[in-house]
Amino acid sequence: MATNNFNKETYLAWYEQMMLMRRFEEKAAQLYGQQKIKGFCHLYIGQEAVVAGTMSALKKEDKLITAYRDHAHALACGIPAREVMAELYGKVTGCSKGKGGSMHMFSKEHNFFGGHGIVGGQIPLGAGIAFADQYRGGDQVTVCYFGDGAARQGALHETFNMAMLWKLPVIFVIENNGYAMGTSVGRTTNVMEMHKMGLSYEMPSESVDGMRAEDVHLAVAKAAERARKGGGPTLLEIRTYRYRGHSMSDPAKYRTKEEVEDYKNQDPIEQVKATILKKKYATESDLELIEEKIVEIVADSVTFSEDSPYPEAAALYEDVYFEPNYPFIKE
Repeated sequence: MATNNFNKETYLAWYEQMMLMRRFEEKAAQLYGQQKIKGFCHLYIGQEAVVAGTMSALKKEDKLITAYRDHAHALACGIPAREVMAELYGKVTGCSKGKGGSMHMFSKEHNFFGGHGIVGGQIPLGAGIAFADQYRGGDQVTVCYFGDGAARQGALHETFNMAMLWKLPVIFVIENNGYAMGTSVGRTTNVMEMHKMGLSYEMPSESVDGMRAEDVHLAVAKAAERARKGGGPTLLEIRTYRYRGHSMSDPAKYRTKEEVEDYKNQDPIEQVKATILKKKYATESDLELIEEKIVEIVADSVTFSEDSPYPEAAALYEDVYFEPNYPFIKE
């Protein structure tokens, strides 16, 4: 368990950030039920401490890449709620111009490289981003998230081998929420302690309590420092839990109510709130004001999305290929 050595600003930042993720996702669920958001939609409710603890341990120049459960990651990287919600609506004002939807958020400006619908597809890409930074001589670190189900992809092993061989500045994070869609981890592997997967590559690896932002921060900070010093990658198995089903179409009948309630008793937002109140960093009234502000931000994002236009049909032919503008290419 983490030592409680974080200041008032950190706790209040965590609370505000995680509350934004929670309220945003709850609104997304409501809008999906109203058929205003279409396609697939994977919610992050319950896992907020993973991203919040990560972001507080990184520098602004560091980079993130993840799978399709990506709304919270996009918000944490600083993409405005308006642009994330508009992307869910498929509007042109979305962070991916309305072409990506729920699973393909992206923002080069905010160093967020997806949002990837291919299971495990982001794993080698994360290593590639880290390689590019290393090649340029920078000290940036890339955090590459994937789930316990994606850890079964063969590309993971090829990536781990190359990342260790070249000492790439990448932190691999298994967001282990216990289920790959509806299949529990215990039904897919004989190795329940998933961080041990890194040991065969002599990759520093550890298990982290993903319901505590403090634990996540400390683990990521240590891995990032190691990467910046040229020590190479780290594998973190961050044990977390999603309160909802795999996606909005999943009733999650493969879990018991008791199991879900047990994790809700460890709710990451409530844990941060309890610490804030105990240390008198803020009052209940102060926290209510923060939540009211968050509700307004989310409501504004919905209004913005409703009022935004859909992409023109001609946009289908845009952003298909990258067109480099090299100096030696003349019109």
